[in-house]
Amino acid sequence: MSDVAVTDRPVSDSLVTVFGGSGFLGRHVVRVLAKRGYRVRVAVRRPDLAGFLQPLGFVGQIQVSQANVRFPDSVARAAEGSEAIVNLVGVLAESGRQSFDAVHVFGARTIASAAKAVGAPLVHMSAIGADAASPSAYGRSKAEGEMAVRELAPDAVVMRPSVVFGQEDEFFNRFAAMAQFSPALPLIGGGATKFQPVFVGDLAQAVLAAVDGKAKAGATYELGGPEVRTFRELMELMLHEIAAKRLLIDLPFGLAHFMAYLTDWAPGAPLTRDQVAMLRADNVVSEAAAKAGFTLEGLGVAPSALATILPTYLWRFRKGGQFTRLAT
Repeated sequence: MSDVAVTDRPVSDSLVTVFGGSGFLGRHVVRVLAKRGYRVRVAVRRPDLAGFLQPLGFVGQIQVSQANVRFPDSVARAAEGSEAIVNLVGVLAESGRQSFDAVHVFGARTIASAAKAVGAPLVHMSAIGADAASPSAYGRSKAEGEMAVRELAPDAVVMRPSVVFGQEDEFFNRFAAMAQFSPALPLIGGGATKFQPVFVGDLAQAVLAAVDGKAKAGATYELGGPEVRTFRELMELMLHEIAAKRLLIDLPFGLAHFMAYLTDWAPGAPLTRDQVAMLRADNVVSEAAAKAGFTLEGLGVAPSALATILPTYLWRFRKGGQFTRLAT
């Protein structure tokens, strides 16, 4: 399938600025916005690394602009002329100046301030688990970022996805890669933590719905797929898809925390203490959000099942690739 977008309508004069548009989720958001017919400005720290996005639209439809959320002037320039703004900037682990506070709090406040200055509606990407009382710094920073957004842009649409999966994800791909050389995979806390994985393409469609004005202003949407699975079940599903047999070893939280303490100082550490803390709480759509309709379905998006998507990209980890016969 070609990545070149085919628009549903002629390219309009409406400009949408997407902060963090070159990341895993960002590239899918840019694609669906371009397909809908919006002009898209992609605001990123390294424009020289985001040129791959331009073929997703017609010539001139997608522009790449330099912006760093730690520098308000660059964010303000990127927001100029926008009729809608999407904030997808986030980090899963701190590294150098890219701290949770700098990106999730200061950055969120800076983008919300820029949106307010130009009078543009804002779609802010947060995460399920955003909670001021969260045991993880990631969860607390996401909550503080949401509060900053609400102060400056009370009508902003906040989106909280569960773990996001898709071709370039850092979840299934990461563990599938580990399974290529390791005879066992660790199950932190016994693998009992529950997740509700959401397909990246569905999440992008949710963002598009919000930009189109189909979301309730000022609402917080919790976005998950059609299945709630434990971490253990997700690892078993992944191993089935890559046709591999590996031991799944229970790793108590205390031991996992100690192991992370020894390694999370290193850049690109496989496990951090904060990630261990995040696994202490389930990552699923709340009953309140489901009851209120603040979900994927509430935005008109039918969530995709894991069994539909995982085979389309995990096959590359099988010994025989797509020709491997899977056990039934």
